Amino acid sequence: MTGKDEEDRAQPAATQRLDKWLWFARLVKSRTLAAQLVQDGKVRINRVKAAKPSQTVRPGDVLTIALRGSIEVVKVLAPGVRRGPPTEARQLYETLSSLGRRGALTQGGRAPREPGSGRPTKRERRLTDRLTEQD
Repeated sequence: MTGKDEEDRAQPAATQRLDKWLWFARLVKSRTLAAQLVQDGKVRINRVKAAKPSQTVRPGDVLTIALRGSIEVVKVLAPGVRRGPPTEARQLYETLSSLGRRGALTQGGRAPREPGSGRPTKRERRLTDRLTEQD
């Protein structure tokens, strides 16, 4: 073994497979699910649809992922070395934006709604019944 071979092993690769990176970053639960996500066409790298799970990502790439009913846009900061704890996984990417199913949601996780729209409360229903009762 030469010294150059040892240096290559010591430094992590600048690129990494897309499915492996998604798994290391803990955006999906398994590599199989990551591969399926790519095959279903739900991942874009720099606005171009990813063709296959073995496609490589490198630091600086922007990924757009349709995940669990929302759109996640993340910037790759580093390739993963292992699937570690969530704190370690968050260092692999920077979240640029995240859109829920119908855009931005309120703090409670519900979409904003105009007062008076939707189903009436029990109190409102009783008041309506009193008005419509005939003697």
